[in-house]
Amino acid sequence: MDKKVATFKVLNKKILIFATKFFNTQTDIMSREKIIGREKEMSELQRSFDSDRSEFVIVYGRRRVGKTFLIDNFFNYTYDFSYVGGHRMNKQKQLRYFAKALKKYAKLSLQPKFSNWDDAFDSLEEYLETLPENKRKVIFIDEMPWIDTPQSEFVEALEMFWNGWSAHRKDILFVASGSSTSWMVDKLVKNQGGLHGRITNNIYVRPFTLCEAEKYMQSRGAVWDRYQLLQTYMVIGGIPFYYSLLNIKESLVQNIDRLFFSTNGELRNEFDELFNALFSNTDNYTSVIKTLNSVREGMTREEIEKSVNLDSSLLTKILKNLERSDFIIRYSQFGNKTKGMIYRLSDFYTLFYYRFIAGFNSQDEEWWSHNYTSHAVESWQGFSFELLCFAHLKQIKQKLGISGISTSASSWRYVPKKNLPSEISHGAQIDLLIDRADRMINVCEMKFSINQYRITDSYENALRQRMEIFRDKTKTSKTLVCTFVTTRGVADGLHKSIVNSEVTMNDLFI
Repeated sequence: MDKKVATFKVLNKKILIFATKFFNTQTDIMSREKIIGREKEMSELQRSFDSDRSEFVIVYGRRRVGKTFLIDNFFNYTYDFSYVGGHRMNKQKQLRYFAKALKKYAKLSLQPKFSNWDDAFDSLEEYLETLPENKRKVIFIDEMPWIDTPQSEFVEALEMFWNGWSAHRKDILFVASGSSTSWMVDKLVKNQGGLHGRITNNIYVRPFTLCEAEKYMQSRGAVWDRYQLLQTYMVIGGIPFYYSLLNIKESLVQNIDRLFFSTNGELRNEFDELFNALFSNTDNYTSVIKTLNSVREGMTREEIEKSVNLDSSLLTKILKNLERSDFIIRYSQFGNKTKGMIYRLSDFYTLFYYRFIAGFNSQDEEWWSHNYTSHAVESWQGFSFELLCFAHLKQIKQKLGISGISTSASSWRYVPKKNLPSEISHGAQIDLLIDRADRMINVCEMKFSINQYRITDSYENALRQRMEIFRDKTKTSKTLVCTFVTTRGVADGLHKSIVNSEVTMNDLFI
């Protein structure tokens, strides 16, 4: 009888273990179903979790891009310790809240007091050592750049915590996240001190693509066609938080009025909050943004320097930080990979904000409804659609059937020299060239329109002249392929013969 009871207990225990694992697995799956896209990022987190060594993982990317949501949902909000840095909070407050978090996780009767970050990490070590040895211990510190206040010596203490304790174990998964991409890169990825080469997994979270944005909206039950989704992307880009603010029962026009133009619109003052959270001396950053916003075709470093009153080394730092944070892009001019790089705004929200919200004095809370067909909006749509195409070069290449061919994307401009009769009297510019290893170049024309785009006689002549100037000035012997990227395609007509290949709106949703 005793043997039967013992067997029954063992069986019950096995069933309980199986049920617990099954429940945890199902809970994990249910949680991850909420995440749109991010397959690569989740795969990397899983690899680090399954590792047989301690792992130091950093997750970074533009503010509002969904870093914390990704991490929380992947781990199902289950951590052995977690702490979120406070914005503009001094060292002592940061330490106090860290101690409060430790009291919660360690189930301490009294909240400890720390005078420095060495003490804080020492106490974290002591707590983690009380946990079962065969258990993976997950530590998540969010908004880490905010913790590193002046003279805090936080990074030095973090180095000792990792090098002196965590790295010698096999059971620690330390996840650090932050929106200040520059801090994450400079202080962690490119650390030249104790953390040099210690980052075991570097996960950069990018904005949604059009395809992912569409899936997100569908998951919320939105019945919006792709033209409206395309316009939405041109306003807020691929930032998940901004999509969460959309009312799917309203039209895009109504949403823009509510979010941007109403007195208390949630995105009306987002720009100041965004930049203040990421950068110190924000005036210097916004002066560069304003300058780039004023020139549609982009600017070289030298042109920016002439337009802003900033020290050269400071401008270098600002451009690097803005590029790292996905606010601007930098790309080469055809035939020159390093000299004369072009900088352009790449953040859709920032572009929209400076075109229509900054300095907005109208009391009309339905301004967009009353002006969305205006020339100013039409001009913005053309520029924003070009940026959208740059953001979806992978999809363009896939449609053109050149995904497997080595390519480089660039722009090109020609400015005629003055007082030289032999020179062509007017300049030329091509915003997007896809230079291919198979000795062909796609000369891309990007056109946003509500209907099929119709090529006129004068436009066809302009295109042919532009390609002729390009061939003459670059001396290229490669075949030029005229490619149109449009919303609904190029209309049939006498002048369509210049088009060698087409990419439409639907192709960008791949």
